[in-house]
Amino acid sequence: MAEKKTSFESMREWVVEHKLRTVGCLWLSGLAGSIAYNWSQPRMKTSVKIIHARLHAQALTLAALAGAAVVEYYDHKSGAKTERYAKHFLPPLEAHSHKD
Repeated sequence: MAEKKTSFESMREWVVEHKLRTVGCLWLSGLAGSIAYNWSQPRMKTSVKIIHARLHAQALTLAALAGAAVVEYYDHKSGAKTERYAKHFLPPLEAHSHKD
């Protein structure tokens, strides 16, 4: 029987399939969050607020890219990536069997 996936497992599967979208979304949300936080600091100049927001988003992006590299490494090492691509892009083996 097929087991129902939890929301965490389905989210993890989506992140594995869409690594670059995930990194882009993290960058955008990090930039927006950092700008919102920096705008609450009244004694900073606007240029400094923007520079800090960019640096925070850049650090978050580097962390996300490192995380994506770790996921890619473990997928490659466990063979999960090979199985995923074989399931999506290769025809079933029964289609190529020779008939007597």
